[in-house]
Amino acid sequence: MKELTPREITRELDRYIIGQDEAKRAVAIALRNRYRRAQLDEGLRNEISPKNILMIGPTGVGKTEIARRLAKLVQAPFIKVEATKFTEVGYVGRDVESIIRDLTENAIRMVRDEYTKRVETRASVLAEDRLVSLLVHPPKKGPSNPFEFLMNPNKKEPEPSREEQEKLAVRREDVLKQLRSGSLEDREIEIEVEDSLPELEVGGNSISIGDMMGGMMPKKTKIRRVKVKEARKILLQEESAKLIDEDQVKEEAIQRAEQQGIVFIDEIDKVAGRSAGGHGPDVSREGVQRDILPIVEGSTVNTKYGPVRTDFMLFIAAGAFHVAKVTDLIPELQGRFPVHVTLKSLTQDDFKAILTQPENALTRQYEALLAVDKVFLSFEDSAIDAIAHAAYVMNETKEDIGARRLFAVFEKLLEDISFNAGGDEMPNVYLNINGDYVIDHIGKDEVKLDMKRYIL
Repeated sequence: MKELTPREITRELDRYIIGQDEAKRAVAIALRNRYRRAQLDEGLRNEISPKNILMIGPTGVGKTEIARRLAKLVQAPFIKVEATKFTEVGYVGRDVESIIRDLTENAIRMVRDEYTKRVETRASVLAEDRLVSLLVHPPKKGPSNPFEFLMNPNKKEPEPSREEQEKLAVRREDVLKQLRSGSLEDREIEIEVEDSLPELEVGGNSISIGDMMGGMMPKKTKIRRVKVKEARKILLQEESAKLIDEDQVKEEAIQRAEQQGIVFIDEIDKVAGRSAGGHGPDVSREGVQRDILPIVEGSTVNTKYGPVRTDFMLFIAAGAFHVAKVTDLIPELQGRFPVHVTLKSLTQDDFKAILTQPENALTRQYEALLAVDKVFLSFEDSAIDAIAHAAYVMNETKEDIGARRLFAVFEKLLEDISFNAGGDEMPNVYLNINGDYVIDHIGKDEVKLDMKRYIL
């Protein structure tokens, strides 16, 4: 776990998320407390559980992005789920324990990728050696008589003479040079690969037949005809898998999921209380809450990699709470989210900052996208002001969808340019976008705030 202070965590989050300082402070403290807990003696450490967080705020203001960036910051296993996807036990649908199984899968993938990078150099050498062997000695076809092996089980290939061995070594060296120079990349070869077993869908989860049989079924293989550049990737994966201790991967992944896992439960307000007037789904929303409760409180979930405890995972729940209130959640679940933070709706200044400050700002994204088709955009300050104003007005007069409104504004603003760009014959186009251009293409009505709706 990276030893970041809360100030450093907040500073890193500021690079991608504008505003919402209260929420950033809360998650930064929660993350630092994990590091503090890890430094304690085991006896006291097991008595300290994470203080789960409930984020309250409209859509598109950064709730999910804060949690996702937080997980990336410390390389922690992360899973985002919508509470509305789950149903009470006894009904058809996904059970809440699948959240922890999916988190464990993410942890396994994360740890395996780290181990793969560690053995990459050694695996590359082994994969290259196998590739040379395939190019020098293509795989032989099976015997014409399928019972030949049974009739002559002790039959062996004759040993090559010394002269043949020397010729073979020269041939391998020549092929290796061509391989490293890249002249054989498009040559096709036959390679034996493992054939994946079919999967079954059970309760919303995909289960491999091989896993169900406990690995008793033999691995099936098939011959594929691929280019050398693709064969190199396949062989590299196979050699990396041989060098990695899977038991060690599982052990570390489970430990990381239990101690560092972050579970983000979105739309928690949609399962608060029952549907008004008896309408809506028959499934009890309160039942979903009661099924989520044991996971958040701390329980043990059986996965195909072994039992996984949820006692020390950090749970972050989020919801707009437009209709329902936090107090509509069952008291037990409210108690498991002691830290409440409110995220505010975005202002015009927030939109302007979103367009200019983050490293992944939309202006930079669209400039890079259209530069592929030789259209080079530049945005004046007046254009940034007009776009921010338009997004703010649309959120005020229509549905408030937060920063996602900027996507709608940009798509409308650049629709003609995106449609007409492209083609090898197209010359370089340099387009400077100003405020007048934004107003002309978005429409004056869209950027005009109607004050009548605020008059009582």
